[in-house]
Amino acid sequence: MAPQIEPTPAPAPPPPPKIVVIRRKKGGHGGHHGGAWKVAYADFVTAMMALFIVLWLMSADKEVREQVSAFFNNPTGPGKQMGTDAAGVGHGLEIPKEDMAKLAQKIQQALMQVPEFRNIKDHVEITVTSDGLRIELLETEAGMFFESGRAQPTKTGAELLAALAQELGRLPNNLLIEGHTDAKPFSRDGEYSNWELSTDRANSARKLMESNGIHGQQVMQVRGFADRDLRHPDDPMAASNRRVSVIVQYLVKPQQAPERGKEGEAKPGDKTGEAAPAEARKGEEKPPEQKKPEVRK
Repeated sequence: MAPQIEPTPAPAPPPPPKIVVIRRKKGGHGGHHGGAWKVAYADFVTAMMALFIVLWLMSADKEVREQVSAFFNNPTGPGKQMGTDAAGVGHGLEIPKEDMAKLAQKIQQALMQVPEFRNIKDHVEITVTSDGLRIELLETEAGMFFESGRAQPTKTGAELLAALAQELGRLPNNLLIEGHTDAKPFSRDGEYSNWELSTDRANSARKLMESNGIHGQQVMQVRGFADRDLRHPDDPMAASNRRVSVIVQYLVKPQQAPERGKEGEAKPGDKTGEAAPAEARKGEEKPPEQKKPEVRK
Protein backbone atom coordinates (compact mmCIF):
# COMPACT_ATOMS: atom_id res chain seq x y z
CA MET A 1 0.00 0.00 0.00
CA ALA A 2 1.19 3.38 -0.83
CA PRO A 3 1.65 5.60 2.16
CA GLN A 4 -1.09 8.16 2.76
CA ILE A 5 -0.04 11.79 2.57
CA GLU A 6 -1.56 13.89 5.27
CA PRO A 7 -2.92 17.22 4.09
CA THR A 8 -0.88 20.27 5.08
CA PRO A 9 -2.80 22.36 7.58
CA ALA A 10 -3.85 25.83 6.42
CA PRO A 11 -1.73 28.69 7.75
CA ALA A 12 -3.16 30.63 10.67
CA PRO A 13 -4.69 34.01 9.76
CA PRO A 14 -2.47 37.00 10.54
CA PRO A 15 -3.34 38.93 13.70
CA PRO A 16 -5.43 42.08 13.18
CA PRO A 17 -3.39 45.33 12.91
CA LYS A 18 -3.08 47.41 16.01
CA ILE A 19 -4.99 50.69 15.96
CA VAL A 20 -2.85 53.51 17.31
CA VAL A 21 -4.82 56.59 18.40
CA ILE A 22 -2.80 59.83 18.51
CA ARG A 23 -4.42 62.51 20.59
CA ARG A 24 -3.16 66.04 20.06
CA LYS A 25 -3.85 68.77 22.58
CA LYS A 26 -5.19 71.92 21.02
CA GLY A 27 -4.69 75.53 22.06
CA GLY A 28 -2.00 77.26 24.04
CA HIS A 29 1.45 78.10 23.04
CA GLY A 30 4.40 76.15 24.16
CA GLY A 31 5.38 76.61 27.73
CA HIS A 32 8.79 77.82 26.68
CA HIS A 33 7.53 81.30 25.67
CA GLY A 34 3.89 81.73 26.82
CA GLY A 35 3.08 85.44 27.21
CA ALA A 36 6.63 86.70 27.16
CA TRP A 37 5.90 88.68 23.99
CA LYS A 38 3.45 90.81 25.94
CA VAL A 39 6.15 91.89 28.34
CA ALA A 40 8.45 92.76 25.45
CA TYR A 41 5.69 94.71 23.71
CA ALA A 42 4.89 96.63 26.90
CA ASP A 43 8.57 97.56 27.26
CA PHE A 44 8.61 98.75 23.66
CA VAL A 45 5.51 100.94 24.13
CA THR A 46 6.93 102.40 27.36
CA ALA A 47 10.19 103.23 25.62
CA MET A 48 8.34 104.93 22.75
CA MET A 49 6.26 106.99 25.20
CA ALA A 50 9.40 108.10 27.03
CA LEU A 51 10.98 109.04 23.70
CA PHE A 52 8.05 111.23 22.68
CA ILE A 53 7.97 112.91 26.11
CA VAL A 54 11.66 113.75 25.78
CA LEU A 55 11.11 115.11 22.27
CA TRP A 56 8.21 117.24 23.52
CA LEU A 57 10.25 118.65 26.39
CA MET A 58 13.12 119.45 24.04
CA SER A 59 10.79 121.47 21.82
CA ALA A 60 8.98 123.19 24.73
CA ASP A 61 9.99 126.63 25.95
CA LYS A 62 11.84 127.30 29.19
CA GLU A 63 8.69 128.25 31.13
CA VAL A 64 6.98 124.92 30.44
CA ARG A 65 10.11 122.97 31.38
CA GLU A 66 10.33 124.83 34.69
CA GLN A 67 6.69 124.06 35.46
CA VAL A 68 7.08 120.37 34.66
CA SER A 69 10.20 120.24 36.80
CA ALA A 70 8.40 121.95 39.67
CA PHE A 71 5.60 119.39 39.50
CA PHE A 72 7.93 116.39 39.76
CA ASN A 73 9.90 118.05 42.55
CA ASN A 74 6.72 118.57 44.55
CA PRO A 75 3.89 116.35 43.22
CA THR A 76 1.73 116.64 46.36
CA GLY A 77 1.09 120.34 46.06
CA PRO A 78 1.90 123.50 44.11
CA GLY A 79 5.51 124.53 44.46
CA LYS A 80 7.21 127.86 44.04
CA GLN A 81 6.53 127.87 40.33
CA MET A 82 3.30 128.91 38.65
CA GLY A 83 0.09 127.17 39.53
CA THR A 84 -2.80 127.45 41.92
CA ASP A 85 -3.60 126.27 45.42
CA ALA A 86 -7.27 125.59 44.66
CA ALA A 87 -8.25 122.16 45.92
CA GLY A 88 -9.29 119.57 43.40
CA VAL A 89 -8.00 121.42 40.36
CA GLY A 90 -4.68 119.68 39.86
CA HIS A 91 -1.57 121.43 38.65
CA GLY A 92 -2.60 123.39 35.60
CA LEU A 93 -0.23 125.61 33.72
CA GLU A 94 -0.73 129.31 34.12
CA ILE A 95 -2.52 131.14 31.37
CA PRO A 96 -0.70 134.45 30.93
CA LYS A 97 -2.42 137.50 29.60
CA GLU A 98 -1.12 137.09 26.07
CA ASP A 99 -2.53 133.55 25.89
CA MET A 100 -6.09 134.59 26.80
CA ALA A 101 -6.76 135.21 23.11
CA LYS A 102 -5.87 131.58 22.38
CA LEU A 103 -8.19 130.47 25.19
CA ALA A 104 -10.97 132.59 23.66
CA GLN A 105 -10.56 130.79 20.33
CA LYS A 106 -10.58 127.42 22.06
CA ILE A 107 -13.78 128.24 23.96
CA GLN A 108 -15.44 129.50 20.79
CA GLN A 109 -14.57 126.23 19.05
CA ALA A 110 -16.09 124.30 21.95
CA LEU A 111 -19.27 126.37 21.81
CA MET A 112 -19.58 125.61 18.11
CA GLN A 113 -20.61 122.10 19.15
CA VAL A 114 -23.78 123.48 20.73
CA PRO A 115 -26.80 122.87 18.50
CA GLU A 116 -27.86 125.96 16.54
CA PHE A 117 -24.90 127.96 17.81
CA ARG A 118 -24.61 129.67 14.44
CA ASN A 119 -27.97 131.28 15.06
CA ILE A 120 -26.93 132.72 18.43
CA LYS A 121 -23.22 133.39 17.91
CA ASP A 122 -23.90 137.11 17.46
CA HIS A 123 -25.25 137.18 21.03
CA VAL A 124 -22.14 135.57 22.57
CA GLU A 125 -19.24 137.97 22.99
CA ILE A 126 -15.77 136.90 24.16
CA THR A 127 -13.25 139.64 24.90
CA VAL A 128 -9.93 139.93 26.74
CA THR A 129 -10.08 142.63 29.41
CA SER A 130 -7.91 143.78 32.30
CA ASP A 131 -9.90 141.51 34.62
CA GLY A 132 -9.46 138.42 32.46
CA LEU A 133 -11.39 136.70 29.70
CA ARG A 134 -14.97 138.02 29.68
CA ILE A 135 -17.70 135.83 28.16
CA GLU A 136 -21.05 137.59 27.84
CA LEU A 137 -24.42 136.13 26.89
CA LEU A 138 -26.45 139.00 25.45
CA GLU A 139 -30.22 138.71 25.68
CA THR A 140 -32.85 139.50 23.07
CA GLU A 141 -36.28 141.04 23.51
CA ALA A 142 -37.92 137.61 23.62
CA GLY A 143 -35.32 136.17 26.03
CA MET A 144 -32.71 133.96 24.38
CA PHE A 145 -30.75 132.59 27.34
CA PHE A 146 -33.17 133.27 30.22
CA GLU A 147 -36.92 133.40 30.28
CA SER A 148 -38.20 136.94 30.19
CA GLY A 149 -38.51 138.36 33.70
CA ARG A 150 -37.36 135.10 35.32
CA ALA A 151 -34.11 133.53 36.48
CA GLN A 152 -34.85 130.22 34.71
CA PRO A 153 -32.48 129.45 31.82
CA THR A 154 -34.00 128.54 28.48
CA LYS A 155 -33.06 125.35 26.67
CA THR A 156 -30.56 127.27 24.55
CA GLY A 157 -29.09 128.99 27.60
CA ALA A 158 -28.76 125.72 29.52
CA GLU A 159 -26.97 123.98 26.63
CA LEU A 160 -24.60 126.90 26.15
CA LEU A 161 -23.75 127.21 29.85
CA ALA A 162 -23.21 123.44 30.11
CA ALA A 163 -20.76 123.45 27.17
CA LEU A 164 -19.00 126.46 28.65
CA ALA A 165 -18.70 124.75 32.05
CA GLN A 166 -17.13 121.64 30.54
CA GLU A 167 -14.42 123.75 28.93
CA LEU A 168 -13.77 126.09 31.89
CA GLY A 169 -13.75 123.19 34.37
CA ARG A 170 -10.44 122.04 32.89
CA LEU A 171 -8.74 125.30 33.87
CA PRO A 172 -7.28 126.21 37.27
CA ASN A 173 -8.44 129.81 36.91
CA ASN A 174 -11.03 131.31 39.22
CA LEU A 175 -14.34 132.57 37.83
CA LEU A 176 -16.63 135.51 38.43
CA ILE A 177 -20.27 135.39 37.37
CA GLU A 178 -22.23 138.60 36.92
CA GLY A 179 -25.86 139.37 36.16
CA HIS A 180 -27.07 142.58 34.48
CA THR A 181 -30.47 143.99 33.52
CA ASP A 182 -31.71 146.95 31.52
CA ALA A 183 -33.16 150.11 33.06
CA LYS A 184 -36.77 148.99 32.71
CA PRO A 185 -38.29 148.75 36.21
CA PHE A 186 -39.39 145.31 37.31
CA SER A 187 -43.18 145.47 37.61
CA ARG A 188 -44.00 142.26 39.52
CA ASP A 189 -44.17 143.83 42.97
CA GLY A 190 -42.17 146.13 45.16
CA GLU A 191 -40.19 143.32 46.83
CA TYR A 192 -38.57 141.92 43.69
CA SER A 193 -36.52 144.32 41.59
CA ASN A 194 -33.79 144.27 38.99
CA TRP A 195 -31.29 143.73 41.81
CA GLU A 196 -32.84 140.41 42.75
CA LEU A 197 -33.36 139.39 39.11
CA SER A 198 -29.75 140.06 38.08
CA THR A 199 -28.40 138.25 41.16
CA ASP A 200 -30.74 135.28 40.73
CA ARG A 201 -29.76 134.86 37.07
CA ALA A 202 -26.07 134.89 37.94
CA ASN A 203 -26.67 132.36 40.71
CA SER A 204 -28.73 130.13 38.40
CA ALA A 205 -25.86 130.17 35.92
CA ARG A 206 -23.49 129.19 38.73
CA LYS A 207 -25.63 126.22 39.79
CA LEU A 208 -26.00 124.96 36.23
CA MET A 209 -22.28 125.30 35.49
CA GLU A 210 -21.26 123.57 38.73
CA SER A 211 -23.41 120.60 37.80
CA ASN A 212 -21.79 120.38 34.35
CA GLY A 213 -18.05 120.71 34.86
CA ILE A 214 -16.71 123.49 37.05
CA HIS A 215 -15.90 122.67 40.67
CA GLY A 216 -17.33 124.41 43.70
CA GLN A 217 -14.12 126.23 44.67
CA GLN A 218 -13.67 127.72 41.21
CA VAL A 219 -16.39 130.39 41.46
CA MET A 220 -15.12 133.23 43.63
CA GLN A 221 -18.00 135.69 43.33
CA VAL A 222 -21.58 135.84 42.12
CA ARG A 223 -22.63 139.44 41.58
CA GLY A 224 -25.78 141.23 40.49
CA PHE A 225 -25.46 144.75 39.07
CA ALA A 226 -29.10 145.42 38.09
CA ASP A 227 -28.96 148.40 35.68
CA ARG A 228 -25.89 150.03 37.25
CA ASP A 229 -23.46 148.76 34.58
CA LEU A 230 -25.28 149.20 31.29
CA ARG A 231 -23.70 147.88 28.13
CA HIS A 232 -25.27 150.72 26.16
CA PRO A 233 -25.60 153.75 28.46
CA ASP A 234 -27.03 155.79 25.58
CA ASP A 235 -29.86 153.24 25.21
CA PRO A 236 -30.70 151.98 28.72
CA MET A 237 -33.73 150.03 27.50
CA ALA A 238 -31.79 147.98 24.93
CA ALA A 239 -32.23 144.24 25.29
CA SER A 240 -28.47 143.59 25.14
CA ASN A 241 -28.12 145.38 28.48
CA ARG A 242 -29.66 142.23 29.94
CA ARG A 243 -26.79 139.78 30.05
CA VAL A 244 -24.89 137.25 32.13
CA SER A 245 -21.10 137.57 32.18
CA VAL A 246 -18.55 134.90 33.09
CA ILE A 247 -15.05 136.24 33.76
CA VAL A 248 -12.05 133.89 33.68
CA GLN A 249 -9.54 135.57 35.96
CA TYR A 250 -5.81 135.65 35.43
CA LEU A 251 -3.65 133.41 37.59
CA VAL A 252 -1.45 135.52 39.83
CA LYS A 253 2.24 134.68 39.98
CA PRO A 254 3.87 134.42 43.45
CA GLN A 255 5.44 137.64 44.59
CA GLN A 256 9.18 137.86 44.16
CA ALA A 257 11.46 139.96 46.30
CA PRO A 258 12.93 142.87 44.34
CA GLU A 259 16.66 142.58 43.64
CA ARG A 260 18.91 145.33 44.92
CA GLY A 261 21.02 147.36 42.61
CA LYS A 262 18.40 147.45 39.84
CA GLU A 263 16.88 150.61 38.53
CA GLY A 264 13.26 149.64 39.19
CA GLU A 265 11.59 148.72 42.48
CA ALA A 266 8.51 146.63 43.07
CA LYS A 267 5.33 148.48 43.82
CA PRO A 268 3.50 147.59 47.06
CA GLY A 269 0.28 146.80 45.19
CA ASP A 270 1.90 144.94 42.30
CA LYS A 271 0.77 141.31 42.69
CA THR A 272 3.05 139.97 40.01
CA GLY A 273 6.14 141.22 41.79
CA GLU A 274 7.51 142.83 38.64
CA ALA A 275 9.71 145.86 38.97
CA ALA A 276 8.24 149.17 37.90
CA PRO A 277 10.14 151.00 35.17
CA ALA A 278 12.11 154.01 36.28
CA GLU A 279 10.18 156.23 33.87
CA ALA A 280 6.86 155.17 35.42
CA ARG A 281 8.17 155.91 38.92
CA LYS A 282 9.39 159.31 37.89
CA GLY A 283 5.99 160.11 36.43
CA GLU A 284 4.23 159.05 39.61
CA GLU A 285 6.53 160.88 42.03
CA LYS A 286 5.63 164.45 42.87
CA PRO A 287 8.14 167.14 43.78
CA PRO A 288 8.24 167.82 47.52
CA GLU A 289 7.26 171.44 47.08
CA GLN A 290 3.98 170.46 45.38
CA LYS A 291 2.73 168.34 48.31
CA LYS A 292 0.04 169.94 50.39
CA PRO A 293 0.37 169.87 54.16
CA GLU A 294 -1.78 167.21 55.80
CA VAL A 295 -4.78 168.62 57.61
CA ARG A 296 -5.79 166.74 60.71
CA LYS A 297 -9.45 166.77 61.62
